Amino acid sequence: MTPRAGRRPMSAWKATIAVAMSNYIEAGAIIALATSLTLWQNAFGFDDSMVGIIAALSANAFGAALGAMIGGPLCDRLGRKFIYTYDLIVFMVGALMITFCTSLVLLLIGVILMGIAVGAGVPASWTYIAEEAPSEHRAAHVGTAQLAWSVGPAIGFALAILVGPLGVTGSRIIFFHLFVIALITWWVRRGLPESTRWKEQRAQEVRTGVKVSFFSGVAGLLSDRKNWGALAFLLGVYGLWNTVAGQSGIFQPRVYAAAGVESATQQNLLQVLVWTLTALATYFGFMRYGDRVSRRWLYFGGALLGIVAWVVLVFAPPGMFSLFTFAICWGISAGLGAQAFYGLWTAELFATKYRASAQGMLFMLARVMVGLLSLAFPVLLGSIGLAKVGLIIIGLLVAALLIGTIWAPETRGKTLEEIETERYGANQNA
Repeated sequence: MTPRAGRRPMSAWKATIAVAMSNYIEAGAIIALATSLTLWQNAFGFDDSMVGIIAALSANAFGAALGAMIGGPLCDRLGRKFIYTYDLIVFMVGALMITFCTSLVLLLIGVILMGIAVGAGVPASWTYIAEEAPSEHRAAHVGTAQLAWSVGPAIGFALAILVGPLGVTGSRIIFFHLFVIALITWWVRRGLPESTRWKEQRAQEVRTGVKVSFFSGVAGLLSDRKNWGALAFLLGVYGLWNTVAGQSGIFQPRVYAAAGVESATQQNLLQVLVWTLTALATYFGFMRYGDRVSRRWLYFGGALLGIVAWVVLVFAPPGMFSLFTFAICWGISAGLGAQAFYGLWTAELFATKYRASAQGMLFMLARVMVGLLSLAFPVLLGSIGLAKVGLIIIGLLVAALLIGTIWAPETRGKTLEEIETERYGANQNA
C-alpha cells in the first residue's frame, strides 16, 4: 500500500512518532479513568466492586485484551496500516460517549470501546515501528512508543490538577482532549505507508499460493515449538510487571491514600513526577543506550529500581521521604524496564508472518492478568491493607526481574532477518 496521492512519504522518524501516538492515547485513556473513577463513583453512586469492574473492562485490562485478540491477527492478515484506518475511529466514539455520558451504562460502553481500540492499536504500533526502524537504532525507535506512553500520564495527571476544581466536568474535559488528540493522530496517519517487511512477506505468500486466514498468524505462531519459550519469556517479563503497573496506573491514587496521602492534588503531583521521570529515563536511558550497551544489565537495573520503589512505599515509615523515593525509583524504573524491552523483544523474537499475532496474544494475556487483579484490587486494598497487597506486588516484580535478566536474548545490532534466520533457520519462509 502506497501513501495517498499528492502526499510525500513520511520520514522514518515522523512515521515512528505518528505510530507511537497509540501509546500516548493508551496511557491517556488509563490515566483519564484513574483520575476520575472516584468522581464517577460519587456522581453515579456505585460501590468499590463496580470500580473494580470498570477498571477491569477498560484500556487497562479486559477491554484492551479483547482489542488485542482481534487486532493482532488482523494486522498479520490485512496489514499493519489496516488497523490504523479504524482503531482511532472506535476510540473517538468511546471518548465522546464518556465526555457526554449521563449514566453508568454509557460510561461502561465508552470505557469498553476505548479499551478495544487501544488493544488493537498498541500491538500494531510496536510491530510497525520495529519493522521500519534501522537495525542499529531499533531500540531508539521502539523507545519512542515508550516515551509517548510516559508523556501521556504526565500530561493526564497535570490536566487532572488543573481541572480538579471542576469535578466531573473536569474529567469530561480530559476525555475530550483525548478525542482531539486521536482525531489529529488519525489525520496524520493517513499518509502512513504500509510496513515494507509485511508487504514482502505477503507478496511471497501470494507467489507461493499460501492461503492466509484470520487465524493463520496465531496458528503459525503456536505450531512452532520455538515460539513457546519466547512466549513464556515475554509473558514473564511483561505480564508480571504489567500486572503491577496496571494497578499502579489506575489505582495509584488509592494506593497513595492507603499510604497516608489523602489530597487528590498531592496524589496527582506525585504521579506527574513519576511519569516525567519515566519519560526522561526512556529518552536518556533506553533510547540512548538500548542499542549501545548490554540490554541484559540495562533491564536488570530498571527492574531492580522498581522493586526498591515498592519496598520503600510498603515498608518504610509513612511520610514524604518514602513517597518521593517511591516516585523517583518507580518513575526511572518504568522508563528503563519491562514495557520498553517487551516492545523491542517481541518484535525481534517472532517471524514477520505472525509478529503482530504474537504481540496481540501477549498483550491480550497481559491485560487479562491485570484485569483479574483489578477485579479484586480495590477490595483487597481496603480489607487486608497496603502491606499485604505490597507483598504480592513485590513478588511479581522479583519474578519479572529474574526472568528478564536470566533469559534476555542477544539481539542488539542484528537485523530482523538475521534474528529470524538464527531462530528458525534459513528456509523458514520457504
